[in-house]
Amino acid sequence: MTLTKDREKAWELLSAHNREEMHLRHALAVEGAMRHFARRAGEDEDLWGIVGLLHDLDWEETPDRHCAQAAIWLEEAGYPPEFVRAMQAHGWDITGVEPQSLLEKTLYTVDELTGFITAVALVRPSKSLQDLEVSSVKKKWKDKAFARGVNREVITRGAELLGEPLEGLIAETIQALRPLEAQIGLGA
Repeated sequence: MTLTKDREKAWELLSAHNREEMHLRHALAVEGAMRHFARRAGEDEDLWGIVGLLHDLDWEETPDRHCAQAAIWLEEAGYPPEFVRAMQAHGWDITGVEPQSLLEKTLYTVDELTGFITAVALVRPSKSLQDLEVSSVKKKWKDKAFARGVNREVITRGAELLGEPLEGLIAETIQALRPLEAQIGLGA
């Protein structure tokens, strides 16, 4: 399977199982963040991007079997074992599959982090990432009533797994998402 040409097939697979615009935008955000972190680490950008794109493949149709059903669909579609393991590891708290590789640890962390950063941007007057600063994200982080659906413990644990300070991961993720702003429903 050549990943560069299979990004379209990955999008088709994702779109076949996810129709809500919010979920598709989240998939694009995680894909963009994964590509950014792959470039930064000198890793395979296409591999990491497609893993990010497909990470919540089963969320809409089988939320009660999240990560488990995605693994089945990916295997059936011929994706390699590292894809399947990454899907399972991003749901460590559900599956018990602990993230081991840099790819898995990054996906585990940026899945929740992209959601939180997007939520922060949406409540700003500009609804933009272009003027979003780490300090604004940290301020909202402290407000436990804000974006309750985002598991801050997962992000914190992910930062620890990666051995990176939370502030640095926030800054890198904002930078990763800025070029995608329009695609993920932010900005003017």
